[in-house]
Amino acid sequence: MALNIRPLSDRVVVEPAAAETQTASGIYIPDTAKEKQQKGTVVAVGNGTKDHTMTVAVGDTVLYAKYAGTELKLDGKDYLIMKEDDILAII
Repeated sequence: MALNIRPLSDRVVVEPAAAETQTASGIYIPDTAKEKQQKGTVVAVGNGTKDHTMTVAVGDTVLYAKYAGTELKLDGKDYLIMKEDDILAII
């Protein structure tokens, strides 16, 4: 199913990765102790502006700032919409 949202100018829509539910040693993390994920997959990209060409592409896995973006829920899924400048790295 294609995402039915098209970001404007230098904005991107990111689907956050699922939060870790277990530590490397096997301890389960309760919902109250889970940290906000800072990694996700780009699902939609704007056209950019005349001064700013877009660097990320749909499908890229990115790291973004902890409090970056605006949360939105679409078709039962959580997404973040943010400026490309809020993305720290492509991994």
